[in-house]
Amino acid sequence: MANGWARVAASGELPEGGRLALTIDGQRILLLRREGAPYAIENDCPHLGCTFTRGAFEGYALTCPCHDWTFDIRTGAFDLAPEIALRTYPCREQQGALWLLLPERKEHPHG
Repeated sequence: MANGWARVAASGELPEGGRLALTIDGQRILLLRREGAPYAIENDCPHLGCTFTRGAFEGYALTCPCHDWTFDIRTGAFDLAPEIALRTYPCREQQGALWLLLPERKEHPHG
């Protein structure tokens, strides 16, 4: 997928308080909606790599279902050690769709 903004889902696929798991270029990403705004975070806990698909989601806090690590979906910060963080992705809603700003792809040298 090319760099830049990419349409990843229809707005209706992500209801308030909902989540939508995606895999884009091998990266697991979780879309969430809170107070009408969409958020996008890495869907791999840095502790053991568990996904957040079934973790508790209250307010802006998302909890890993494996070991209860809790992260702020706005910043990706771990509540007990802010230096540990999930990657967040710019996300916006426009024209009835959800859009992500995808990170620049690294080119691999041939040979």
